[in-house]
Amino acid sequence: MSSKYSKQDEYLMRQALQEAERGWGLCSPNPMVGAIIFKDGEELARGYHERCGGAHAEIMALQRVGELARGAELYVTLEPCSSTGRTAPCVQAIIEAGIKRVNIGCLDSNPMHAGRGVKILQQAGIETRAGLLEEDCRRLNEHFFWWIREKRPFVYLKMAMSLDGKIALPDGSSKWITGPFARSQVQKLRRLAGAIMVGGQTLRCDDPSLLVNEPADWPMQPQVCIWSSKKPEPGDSYKIMQGGRSPALFIKPVGTEQWLEFLRQLGAKDCNFLLLEGGGELAEAALSAGIVNKIGFFVAPKLILGRDAIPVVGGRSVKHLDQAIQVLELKCENFGQDILLSGYCQNVYRNN
Repeated sequence: MSSKYSKQDEYLMRQALQEAERGWGLCSPNPMVGAIIFKDGEELARGYHERCGGAHAEIMALQRVGELARGAELYVTLEPCSSTGRTAPCVQAIIEAGIKRVNIGCLDSNPMHAGRGVKILQQAGIETRAGLLEEDCRRLNEHFFWWIREKRPFVYLKMAMSLDGKIALPDGSSKWITGPFARSQVQKLRRLAGAIMVGGQTLRCDDPSLLVNEPADWPMQPQVCIWSSKKPEPGDSYKIMQGGRSPALFIKPVGTEQWLEFLRQLGAKDCNFLLLEGGGELAEAALSAGIVNKIGFFVAPKLILGRDAIPVVGGRSVKHLDQAIQVLELKCENFGQDILLSGYCQNVYRNN
């Protein structure tokens, strides 16, 4: 943390980050943002961006304090917007409220707006500092920043496997390798996703619903994509075809260029997070094409054994070890009896 920030500054920004996470999946495709208003040693109000098209976090907090905001400090995870879109610019509301100092987590990644909000606030005589817990604030919305820059969704490959690297028995049986805590984390990923993709074999063997069902009243469902050129036969009744959902997209991009074209099409439809949920052939195709930003492999403390069991990644191996995809910033987390190993694919992450 920079010496210009105090422990109190860091604490308040962490509170703003927690507030921002309340908008997880609800405000998509907009970024998650949290705000705290602080004055005379006391938190006055907090707010978060609750839905796309709704009031931004700063406005939510300001509305809760009214005139008490005059002379207060604002902590906000993302640079306040400076242009008129679905809502009025937040910088103007901050100026009119009489906020004396603004502490910003990270700047807007859009080149057209980056730093503009800071400049307007400073020109209005408001002390403005940026970079407080910057990496944490940027990581929260890494999928949004990627989408803004690349015009295609951030791709997360989620797999669930046994300790010996198997995702299913030889007959395709795979329910359930991991436990309920791991499956709840998958639900969290689904809530963020604009689209979910599984392979055709996974569809036919597992018949997954691919629904967000935690909570049961979740207002949005991701677009379902099936990595297959084989469409359902007349009379087929998969779960993804039930419940009045949007029709699933059956598509099988092969190679980097076809994948990129598919991703650009998703990005143009405001999808900024694509969740790949297996199986092994889809995993290999996406990894080999170099389009996976991040992997998350859930590992259960089970041994399935056998060459005939289905491995976590199918297809062909690399020809030389120096062609192996390096995984950066590897992280290990516990979810009940299972662990989650996650990290960033070097051939995509930050263009390395």
